[in-house]
Amino acid sequence: MKSKRLVIGFVAFVLMLMLTACANNSNEKNLDENKNMDHKSMNMDHMNHSSSGEIPKGLKGKNDPTYKVGSQAIIKADHMQGMNDAKATIVGAYDTTAYAVSYTPTTGGEKVNNHRWVIQEEIKNAASDILKPGTEVILEADHMEGMKGATGKIDSAEQTTVYMIDYTPVNGGDKVKNHKWVTESELSTK
Repeated sequence: MKSKRLVIGFVAFVLMLMLTACANNSNEKNLDENKNMDHKSMNMDHMNHSSSGEIPKGLKGKNDPTYKVGSQAIIKADHMQGMNDAKATIVGAYDTTAYAVSYTPTTGGEKVNNHRWVIQEEIKNAASDILKPGTEVILEADHMEGMKGATGKIDSAEQTTVYMIDYTPVNGGDKVKNHKWVTESELSTK
């Protein structure tokens, strides 16, 4: 009888250890997920959602763009929370090369990876040739805190029409005015 209680006690002890280990792994995973979400929202918090609407020197308007100035489209991009599926009003349409870039902010902090989009005219001494992935550049854009003057690398390039837009985030919040940039492929009529 005594040995039976000892075996039951031992099995109960082992089960408690296993459950505790599983709970700790789950908590660590949740902490890691929360940390990643905090980093993502931190990057978005420093984004200049609205801008003056000033366009970079040398940027030319697009003749006969798919989405005309004043028309509306649906955003199919998630550069920021509340952007995807929001209704956009087109403020400007420009023919250029759009780049996804990775850079470390001049204000310090963690590296920003694959920021979409910086355009040809927002890169110091970019000339007119399309820059290849891996090219080191100096950013002149100020979409996010610490972006202007930062050294970055080109992740990808896309010759396209970029749009400046106004929109209200689908998750609430203030209207975003003169947001730079979304590409033509990130807009839809439905």
